[in-house]
Amino acid sequence: MNEYAVRLLTRMLEIYSPSGKEEAIANFIAKEMENLGFKVRKDRVGNVIGEVGHGRPTIMLCGHMDTVTGFLPVRIEDSRLYGRGASDAKAPMAAMIVAASAFADKENSGRIIVAGVVDEEGTSKGVKNLVKEGIPVDYAIFGEPSGVDKITIGYRGNLRLRITCKTAGGHSAAHWLYENAIYKALEVWQEIKKIHFPLEKKESHFYNVDYCMTKISGGSGGSIVPSKCQINIDIRIPPPLSTTQVLEEVRKSLIEYQKMNPRVSTKLIVEDSVEPFEADPRSPLVQALSRAIREVRRKTPILLRKTGTGDMNIFGKAMSVPVVTYGPGDATLSHTENEHIHLQEYLDGIEIIKRAVGHLLGLHKETPS
Repeated sequence: MNEYAVRLLTRMLEIYSPSGKEEAIANFIAKEMENLGFKVRKDRVGNVIGEVGHGRPTIMLCGHMDTVTGFLPVRIEDSRLYGRGASDAKAPMAAMIVAASAFADKENSGRIIVAGVVDEEGTSKGVKNLVKEGIPVDYAIFGEPSGVDKITIGYRGNLRLRITCKTAGGHSAAHWLYENAIYKALEVWQEIKKIHFPLEKKESHFYNVDYCMTKISGGSGGSIVPSKCQINIDIRIPPPLSTTQVLEEVRKSLIEYQKMNPRVSTKLIVEDSVEPFEADPRSPLVQALSRAIREVRRKTPILLRKTGTGDMNIFGKAMSVPVVTYGPGDATLSHTENEHIHLQEYLDGIEIIKRAVGHLLGLHKETPS
């Protein structure tokens, strides 16, 4: 099985699958799961959903098939497998497929779903469709590189905004007569960064609201004072705040700014929003994974609260079932030119997921509903 597991992941890395171009890898994964004994279907957005077993509980293992752009040559060197997605997040996806396949021929009471979703690196179209379909599950593990000894139980939410500032513009030879839209957009940015909330903790990035300008565009050059400037802002939001609370404060800030700058107009557009999420660290799912990590790695697992945002946020908020994010891989290598996975960590991740699923199935046998 180890040989097959490495071969599966290698082939998945060889199939380039940036967001929006997942069809080839979806077809490959669907065929592999069928060969392993899964009942497989595709949904309307391109997610691949495989099932083994029947009855309760239903455990979903959800990984994403897409990567960021930029293909990397696939190679094995010094017991490491290199390639785009080796860490984020084809290794966790492959680990879930192999782990779940161990239950395909067993007379187990319980259903295991492996979902390969699209567009996680984009706007999470894949997991949103799982929520829309109302896929019934009792537990869900989302595949991301937490590290094989760690379990992610929290992610911040995010709010992606586009703010446009407009002015009258004019001739740059007499620029003091006019309002420069670029300067004004930067002033707006400085005002937004001043927004803070009482619950923030200086000692923890996770519990802080963070602001990052990700793009600025404006002006046409030459001798024209810019009359329009657009900035894009990514705001990361901790629990228990909501995106609505933060957005309301941004709107108030813009209203106050316009009162002080009547010759400037501003327009705010929300491009995307995801609520923050923190899972219950005492849930049976966390306990099952923790036990599996101790058994395989002989280490006490570490519970992580990460500053990013993941599909777990969307599903966990909507479905109100125990969820975590787990998978082999080093998140600091994600999206880099050096992305790779240690093969032993990948193989250990498979065994840990398999044991965790087994523990959950056993728990329900001991306490039938």
